[in-house]
Parts: sequence; structure tokens; C-alpha cells
Amino acid sequence: MTRVSAVVTTYDHARFLGEAIDSILAQTRPADEIIVVDDGSADDPAAVVARYGAPVRLIRQANAGLSAARNTGLAAATGDMILFLDADDRLRPEMIARTLEALAACPDCAFAYGAYAFVDEAGNDLGTVRLKPPGDDAYADFVSGNIVGMHGTVLYRRAAVLAAGGFDPSLRACEDYDLYLRLARSHPVRAVDAVLADYRRHGTNMSLGIPRMLDAALTVVGRHREPPPGRTGWAERHAASIAAWKAFYAAQQLGQLAGALKRRKGVAAQLAASARIARIAPGQVLRDLRRRAGGLRRKLRRRLPGARIRFGDLARTTPVSTAFGYDRGKPLDRRYIEAFLAAHAADIRGRVLEIGDAAYSTRFGGPAVTRQDVLNRHPGHPATTFVGDLADGAGLPADAFDCIVLTQTLHLVFDMPAAVATLHRSLKPGGVLLATVPWASPIDRGEWGAEWYWSVSPAALRRLLSGPFAPERTEVVPYGNVMAAAAFLYGLAEHELRPDQLDVHDPHCPVVVAGRAVKTEVSR
Repeated sequence: MTRVSAVVTTYDHARFLGEAIDSILAQTRPADEIIVVDDGSADDPAAVVARYGAPVRLIRQANAGLSAARNTGLAAATGDMILFLDADDRLRPEMIARTLEALAACPDCAFAYGAYAFVDEAGNDLGTVRLKPPGDDAYADFVSGNIVGMHGTVLYRRAAVLAAGGFDPSLRACEDYDLYLRLARSHPVRAVDAVLADYRRHGTNMSLGIPRMLDAALTVVGRHREPPPGRTGWAERHAASIAAWKAFYAAQQLGQLAGALKRRKGVAAQLAASARIARIAPGQVLRDLRRRAGGLRRKLRRRLPGARIRFGDLARTTPVSTAFGYDRGKPLDRRYIEAFLAAHAADIRGRVLEIGDAAYSTRFGGPAVTRQDVLNRHPGHPATTFVGDLADGAGLPADAFDCIVLTQTLHLVFDMPAAVATLHRSLKPGGVLLATVPWASPIDRGEWGAEWYWSVSPAALRRLLSGPFAPERTEVVPYGNVMAAAAFLYGLAEHELRPDQLDVHDPHCPVVVAGRAVKTEVSR
């Protein structure tokens, strides 16, 4: 019986991963195995995979790029057929069944593919992309352009992919197009006239890096300059392909620039990208780009002397996101919380208590954590070992924990000094408290809104910790600045600001305040 392996690759897309896995499990012809490859994510795909149990296997690796992640899944797979799905995309229910039928009807075919639809970040339909089936010469068709369009619609014969050497890890984009070309050079290809997958458009799509995509496409096509034996007119076809890729991405870049102008956001980045494209884009598109880019530079010099970018149109009385930016990507405050925990990961060891769940202890402590405890105010949460209120400390043992990880929790306790006293009492001598609190933050609109009591300044956190903890064993660090704070209040996500805009830390206008406090050891 033919076995089908499904490989899902993820890099900081845990928020979409469940939908991708669900779409594989919902197939009319099920996959025989599902392998998730985490390419060094900073979020927590393991927590998502854990919801599914045995049917889904997780492989974790240091970040090495999409090609390497797919090759890891390819090596681990055992199926005769294999598909690769990015974590932010999803399959339609008949994807496996329809492509299997196509390959059964063509035993020499290396792969089969179908049409796809665009969806927005929330999964709403944005329209179907017309199928481009191959002609009698599939290799020539692929040299002329990527007629597949979306990798999630493809089912491969795994033996053919292995024989071709898998995906080229030197390519940071267009690695699927490169494999199509190598396979189509020596194998036929089939198309299925049906929509087989959904391609999700969102702010962190890799394909939005247009200059990088063009560089990769030209590199891939450049490898196929030499004609196959007996082919005529190949030089003309190849030259036409190069021109077509340049024109395609130049037009895409022009659209990105126009969108940035309309939104008055991200203009500087799109100008820089347009300048790169303009050096190689042909004909009228080149002239349009040069005209638009040059005119905009003059406009910016006139209106914003010395400015690199306009932050955006924030002339509104409601936030862009009412969910801290989770519905747009990774919330800004998480960047700072995770940076603080990463800086003190060596403290997360031995017996560790975390509030709510154990995600950060697992991520930053790893095998150094020998016993994990979780405190929740109410029963019913998975993995909870203690139920209670930090203010009274009932039920929490004294001198028990080597480390307590307390992220974005203290402001939910009205009597904060009492809560800090409880934390101090519960630590072993020499134990470490790692705490973060909000300074600039929206108030939760859900379950915690009625108990969101405080914003905590650096001075306030220092004084709170220096009550039971010795001041000389307490350190407080502010994270963020006025730009990051404004973005967080509006609900923008991390990817919508540049690192140089996020990683400036102003003690007078932080987003998050973090504190590390060590319980004094008993003197002998």
C-alpha cells in the first residue's frame, strides 16, 4: 500500500501551526505520518504539537533555513510519497487523494500539483489563482516560470526527490522552484485541475522580501542556461525567462512601494528595495520605479528633513489590534520578556515554579530543570501543581524553589508587596526570582481585565523587590522605548518594527520592566 508522509516546516509560526496540522488530519485520504520540523523557532511549536499526541512527530533543529528543514523532514520520512507544507499555509481536504490519483495514472511522474487560493491572516478567502498546467515539455515550461506557484499543492515521489539530492540549502528562497526544475528535466509532471491548498498572506511571509526573491529566481534559472540535448531555441527561451522574472518582481516591488505610500508606513524600506530592483528591472517598469522612488525621496526631504521613515497613520481612537497584537503576529512585549529570560537562562534550573504554564521554563531552562511546578489561581489548567493566590501564599511551600519565573503577573495582584513576600518565602536560599511587569500596555479585554490593577515603573519594581530581597542582590532592567510603547498600545506586532526601533531601551518610557532578585543564603 502506498504510504504518504506529510512534513510541516515551522519557523516562528506556531500561531498558525495548528491549522496546518488540522488540514492534514482532515484529508479524505489521510497521511500515514505527520512530521513537524521546527527550524529554531523563538515561539513554542512544541506546545502546539503536544496537543495532537502520537499522530504528529516533532523534530527540532537549530535555525538552518527552509531547505535544510525540509531536508530534515525528507530524511525522517518513511512514505513512498511526500508533501511539504509551510506552517502558515493549509491543505484543502482532497489534496492527498487528488494528487495520488494523478501520480497513479502517471507512474513516471516525479510530482503532481494543483491550483491554490490566497487567504488573509485570519484565513478568509482572497481569491483563487488559476492553474497553469505543464505542456508536452514540462522542463521548458518551468524554465519559463514557476508554473506551480505554491509548494503546498505538490505531492512528490519521495524516491525521486532523494535521487535529485533534496532541497539546495544554499538557497534562502526559490528552493522549491529549483527542485521542480531539476525533477522536470528528467521526469514528466502532472497537474490536478482543483484547488488543493490555501496560501496565507500575512506580514511575515518570506515571499514579501522581493529583492531576495528576485536574486534567488535569477540564480535558479541561471543554472539552466545550457540546453538539454537536441533542444533548439533554448538561448532565446532562457533569455525571455530572465526578462520575465525581472519584470514580474519589478512590478511586485512597484506595488509594494505604492502600498507603503498609501499607508504612509514602511516607506524607507520599500525605497531601499525599489532601488535594488531598479538596477536590474527592464523597460517601462524600470522607468516607473526610478520616477516613483526619486519623486518620493524629494518629497520626504521637503516634508521630513532628516527623517528616515514615517511611523504610520495613527490618527485613530481605537487600536489596530485589541489582542495585544497576537492576531497580527508576535506581540512586542514578548520580545522583551524573552530577551530577559534568555539573558538569565542559567538561573532557570533545579526545581522551578512558573505561573500559568511551563512554556518559558521548558524553553529557557530545558534539561537543567529537574522538577517543574505550575501555579494557577483557579483549578483546571493543564500541568497545574499548585492552586492559590500569591497575595496570601496559601499552599505554596517555603524554601522550595531554585527559581521562580513570574512573567506579566504581578500587576494582577492588588497587594503586590504581599505577593513579593510570598515569592521570597517560597524560594530556597540562593534561589532566583525572574519577574517581568508591564509599564506601557493595553489592559486585557478578556478574563484578566477586571483584575488588571497596576502599571509598574522601574523604581516601583526595584522598591517592591528590595523589601524582602536584599537591595544589593536585586537588579531591575527597562526594555523598550516610546516608539515601541506606542506600537504596542496600538496592537502592532513585532515584525512591523525594525530591530533598531525595538532594541533601544529608555528607562523613562519602557514597555516592560524586568527584575532579577536572589534570596540571601543562610549564613553559617
